[in-house]
Amino acid sequence: MKRIAILGSTGSIGRSTLSVAESYPDRFQIVTLAAGSNLEAAFEQASRWRPRVISMALEKDADALRTRLKKEGLGEIEVVHGAAGTVRVATHAEVDFVVSAIVGVAGLEATFEAVRAGKVVGLANKECLVAAGELITAEARKQGKPLLPIDSEHNAVHQCLRGGRMDEVSRIWLTASGGPFLNTPHSDFASITVEQALNHPTWKMGRRITIDSATLMNKGFEVIEACRLFHMPPAKVEVIVHQQSTIHSMVEFVDGSILAQVSVTDMRLPILYALTYPERIASDMRFAVSDLRHLDFCPPDLTKFPCLRLAYEAAEAGGARTVALNAADEVAVAAFLEGSIGFNDIPRVIEDVLTETNSGHLESIGKVLEADAEARQLAQQRVADRKKIHGPRATSFA
Repeated sequence: MKRIAILGSTGSIGRSTLSVAESYPDRFQIVTLAAGSNLEAAFEQASRWRPRVISMALEKDADALRTRLKKEGLGEIEVVHGAAGTVRVATHAEVDFVVSAIVGVAGLEATFEAVRAGKVVGLANKECLVAAGELITAEARKQGKPLLPIDSEHNAVHQCLRGGRMDEVSRIWLTASGGPFLNTPHSDFASITVEQALNHPTWKMGRRITIDSATLMNKGFEVIEACRLFHMPPAKVEVIVHQQSTIHSMVEFVDGSILAQVSVTDMRLPILYALTYPERIASDMRFAVSDLRHLDFCPPDLTKFPCLRLAYEAAEAGGARTVALNAADEVAVAAFLEGSIGFNDIPRVIEDVLTETNSGHLESIGKVLEADAEARQLAQQRVADRKKIHGPRATSFA
C-alpha cells in the first residue's frame, strides 16, 4: 500500500490522482491533502478520503473547513493552513509518495522539504524545477530517492530512457502541439483575445498553463525541467511541433535509434506510471494504434513564439535567470488574463525582466524566493509601464 500526499488536490492533476487512487483502492491510500483555496472541493475531498491532515491556503478557510468537518463528525481530521501547512502535508511521517501539483512557486518550499524528508516525489509542478531545479535535484541525489515526472512529456522521456543508459543518449525531443496559434499569422498576434488563447486544441488545463501553451513558454519551461531532471545541456533538449499530440516525447540514442512514447492523452496514465514505478500495472487506458496513420512534425517558429527562445537563454544562464523567467511569466500572463496587456506584451515583459536580472547561483530556497519576489516586482513595473502606454486592453470573450 503506497501512502500518498497531494499538493494541489483540488486542481486537475490532484483530481486525476484521486481518480487513480479510487481505481486501485488496494494499492493507494490518501494520507494528506493540500487543497488551496477551494473550500467546497476541500470539504468534499476530506469527507470522501478522510486524510490525516488537510491544508488550506488561508486561515479563514481552514477555520471554516474545521467547523464543517466537526459538524459532520470528522473532527479527527487535522486542518492546517498556509505555507507551513503545506510543508506539514508534504512531510507527514506516514507519507511515502508526494504528488507536487501546486501551480507556480507556491509549492516550492513544500516540494523541497518533501525531498529533504526522504519522500519519493512525483512532479507535476514544473515551476519548482524551473526556479530551484539545481537545489531540488541535488537534494534528491543526496537522499537517494527518485524524482518522478508526471508532466506527460517528461514522463514519456523517463519511460524511453529505460531503453538505454544515460551515456548512450544523444538528445531528447520534447513534442509540442503548437497551441491554438500555430497557423495564425504573426501579424494577427496583437489582436489575440483571452478566449482565443484559452482554447487549447488538445488539453484541458488551468488558465495560466493554457496561456503558457499558447505562447510556447510552457514548452520552454519543459526544456529547463528536462535539463535538470535528466542532467542534459539545453543544446541536447530539442522541441518539435507535433500537432496530433500522439507522440508525447522521444529519446535519440548515439547509434541513431529513436524511442518514442505513445499513449492516450489522459493524465491519469503518467500519474499511474509515477505512482507504481518501477512496476507497470494493468489499466483500461488504451491507445488506438490506427491513429498513428497521420503524424506531422515541424520546428517551432521562434520569431512568432519568442518565449521559447527566452527559455533557452535562461536555461543556458541558470540561477536567478530561470527564477526570473518563471516569475515574470506568471505576472505577465495574469496581466493578459485581466486585460491589462496584450498577448504580444507577454514576451516583452519577460525579456525586460530577464535583461535586468543578474545570473548567478542561488544557494538556498530562501535565496530563490528572494529572487522570485524581486523579479515579480520588476515585472509588475513593466506591466504598469505598458498599461500607461497602451491603455487598458479589452477583456472581451466574444
